[in-house]
Amino acid sequence: MKTPKTAKANARPFYQKHSAAELKEALRKMYLIRRFEEGAEEAYMRGLIHGTMHLSIGQEASAVGSTMALRNTDYITSTHRGHGHCIGKGADPKLMFAEFFGKEEGYCRGRGGSMHIADVATGNLGANGIVGGGLPIAVGAALAIKKQKRDDVAMCFFGDGASNEGAFHEALNMASVWKLPVVFVCENNKYGMSVSTERSMSVKNVADRAPAYGMPAVIVDGNSIADVAEAIEAATEHARKGGGPTLVECKTYRTRGHSRSDRNRYRTKEEIEDWKARDPIPHFEAELIAHGLASADEVTAIRVAAEAEIAAGIEFARLGTDPDPTEVTRDVYSPEAA
Repeated sequence: MKTPKTAKANARPFYQKHSAAELKEALRKMYLIRRFEEGAEEAYMRGLIHGTMHLSIGQEASAVGSTMALRNTDYITSTHRGHGHCIGKGADPKLMFAEFFGKEEGYCRGRGGSMHIADVATGNLGANGIVGGGLPIAVGAALAIKKQKRDDVAMCFFGDGASNEGAFHEALNMASVWKLPVVFVCENNKYGMSVSTERSMSVKNVADRAPAYGMPAVIVDGNSIADVAEAIEAATEHARKGGGPTLVECKTYRTRGHSRSDRNRYRTKEEIEDWKARDPIPHFEAELIAHGLASADEVTAIRVAAEAEIAAGIEFARLGTDPDPTEVTRDVYSPEAA
């Protein structure tokens, strides 16, 4: 059985394959994700948003690099830390903010909040508050694709913690047995809530588990959008041609806590600062400029435009329509609601 391979960090066909416009759009989405989450955090501190949230600040390259190869007719399933996947797949930040604020204009009419945003029009089957909950859903979507004889794919995002759930093993086994068009994307940010993978896994890498299911796997630098995109493009092409599933493990890091209540007592400041120095956004900016695909002024303009879009999105949500209390059971499918 072949062991998982590790992508070469210095391989850069990514910059030849994609146009300057495509790469600048990828940078724009990374800015949108970063500012969306910073804006959500600020709104929470101001008392405009209630409840908790799980931020993916530092993981933007994984979300955008993974979704670049997808079409609207491809599906994704996401996680409780899913804002980046949602924007990567094409969601409108202002409608996401409306969902955050509990407004009728939100993607789920304000009923889902941060952990349950879905956008079926762009193929986003939804974030999921259950750890590993998206894995079997993605397999079901991939089975539907195969039965309908389409060349689309289902992409399943999950974290390192989910790889210790039974749903992970059942999903990978079934996808491999039936050669389903699924790309499993593990965003390994080193911690399942507050527990390090060094204490929670008997293997070094999540990808080490793929050979047990006869599935190809690759480990990439999750903070390099080029490395992520190259691995995902190969995996999606493999799936579209009937080759079956692939597991891509993105080694990345969340620089914020697990959630708003996390005091970060299990991580050192040195570790966090070390990963902040590997921030994927300035690294991607520098590579675009170095390859002559964007000027410093263009990079600044993209960032400023993204910041303005997020500010407008927050204002849109703030002024949105509050749900009518008399419709509290709307869209609740049960005999009592009927």
